[in-house]
Amino acid sequence: MTILSQAPNLSNRTVLITGASSGLGAHFAKAAAKTGAKVALAARRADRLESLAKEIEDGGGHVAAIEMDVANEQSVVDGFDAAEKALGPVASVIANAGMNVPSSALGISLDDFRKVVDVNLVGVFATAREAAKRMIANGSRESGDGRILLIGSVGSHRVLDKLVAYNTTKAAVLMMGKALAKEWASKGINVNVICPGWIETELNSEWLATEPGQALIGSFPRKRVMQPADLEYMTLFLLSDASAKITGGGFELDDAQSL
Repeated sequence: MTILSQAPNLSNRTVLITGASSGLGAHFAKAAAKTGAKVALAARRADRLESLAKEIEDGGGHVAAIEMDVANEQSVVDGFDAAEKALGPVASVIANAGMNVPSSALGISLDDFRKVVDVNLVGVFATAREAAKRMIANGSRESGDGRILLIGSVGSHRVLDKLVAYNTTKAAVLMMGKALAKEWASKGINVNVICPGWIETELNSEWLATEPGQALIGSFPRKRVMQPADLEYMTLFLLSDASAKITGGGFELDDAQSL
C-alpha cells in the first residue's frame, strides 16, 4: 500500500498552489488531485502549467491554470479571483512559490537579496493574507475549515552555506506561520509550516550525483536524499478536515538532515 492510497480525502476542497509549474508545487498538485481536490495551479507563466493541467485532466481531475506573480499584490488578488471563478471558493492553500540566489553574504547584491525576500517572504505573506480574507468571507469562522500551508525549509533551522537570503527568508516563514496561526485561530483558519530537507528533483538530480553532491548526502545522518513523495501524506493531511485541531505547527520533514 502506498502513502498516497492512505491520504486524507480532499474531495470537498478547492486547493490553490503557488509555484505549481514545477518541482514540489507540481508534485503537490498531482497528489491533491488524486485525492479528489479541485486544484488551482498558480505560477507566473500560466503557459508552463498547460502540460500539468492536461495531465491532471486526463487522470480525471478538476484543474485550472492561473497566472499569478506572488510578488505582485494585484496579481495575487486577480489569481484568487480566477481560481474561485473556475473552481469555487478556495478552502486550502499551499504557499509554495520560492526562489534562491546562491551567494555569499559579501557577494550578493541588494537587488538580488530583495528579489528573494519579495518572493519567499512578501509573496508568501500576500498569498496567505489573501487566502485568509476569502476564507473568512466564505464562513471559515463557523466551519473551521480554512487551511493554509507555508513551505519552509531545512534552512529554516540549519544554516545552508552561501544561501544567506534563502536562509533568512525561510527562517522568517516559520515564524510567520506561527504568528498567522495565532491571529487567525479564532477565524477558523489553521496555518502550518512544513520544512523539507534536501529533495531530489529534476532541477538538482544531476548535481546531487556529482562529487560535491555526494559529499553533502554523506554528511546527513542517514546518508540519503529525500523524494517529493516523502512529503505527500503530511502535506495532504494538513490541507484536510483531519487536521482540524492542528495549527501553528512547524514540521521538520527532513529525514534528520537538520540534526
